Amino acid sequence: MLEGLEKLNKPYNLPKFELVYWADILYDKPLDEKIKDTNDPYFLNEEYTPGRSDFVSEDNSLRQKVLDFLEAQLDKLFLNDDLTINYSGITDVFIHRYFKALEIYYAEECMDKNDIRCKARQLIRDRLTEIMMKYKEDEIFLIGHSMGSIIAYDVLTFLLPEIVIHTFITLGSPLGFPVIQGKIASEWNAKRLVPPKLKTPPGVKKHWYNFADLKDNVALIYNLHENYVANWQGVRPQDFVVNNDYQIENEFNPHKSFGYLRTLEFSQALYDFSLKEYFLTNILSRFYSLFKN
Repeated sequence: MLEGLEKLNKPYNLPKFELVYWADILYDKPLDEKIKDTNDPYFLNEEYTPGRSDFVSEDNSLRQKVLDFLEAQLDKLFLNDDLTINYSGITDVFIHRYFKALEIYYAEECMDKNDIRCKARQLIRDRLTEIMMKYKEDEIFLIGHSMGSIIAYDVLTFLLPEIVIHTFITLGSPLGFPVIQGKIASEWNAKRLVPPKLKTPPGVKKHWYNFADLKDNVALIYNLHENYVANWQGVRPQDFVVNNDYQIENEFNPHKSFGYLRTLEFSQALYDFSLKEYFLTNILSRFYSLFKN
């Protein structure tokens, strides 16, 4: 994030930042950057690397038209008007193939009720809920990358609909895929509440910015504006097509969080929020000093 602000020529101190880490719920231990054996299962093959100064953004206008057509066809094929899923067997195979962590997150049945698969979703949501409650009195700029965007959306929608979020950011998000929309709608159905359309979480008061690289396979259905209507505060997703510049040893990964967090578009949104927080804090501090004197 700091690198992105530098690239924007607007270096700025970040607001107070806290990472909500949940991978330990699904995996026994993290990948280790100290391991050099590429055959070791815990070898980290995508470390943080600064963006290259010679990176050239691509023109993805043709790809964007193709993806727009694809989105329309997928919605017709896999989603009914009530957001129930057609061909659930196919969609389950899709999740198993491309979103293995989500397969555990969405698991509904298992033989052993002590199995982590039965508890994963609640444990992951509880982790975010706890952190959100800690900052409920503050202005919140919430960032969700990939599966994290689904977790954040679910928590803000189902567990903490009353908590106020200034800006909600989704990066490389699969929230546009029909199967994910169907999973969200099924939770509404379980509560006997069937929304005609999925909505922006009710507590998001200013912005929902969605950033997607069109080469990112996880975010191929990038146009969330088409699938999520405005909440009661009038906030609806604003979609930004970006170029994720992450690469290591000349291999690109347009889904990597490092690249998303230093795109100019995300950096501008972060800067605007940071600037607002800076002036608000200083004005209140000066007001308190005057009042005290």
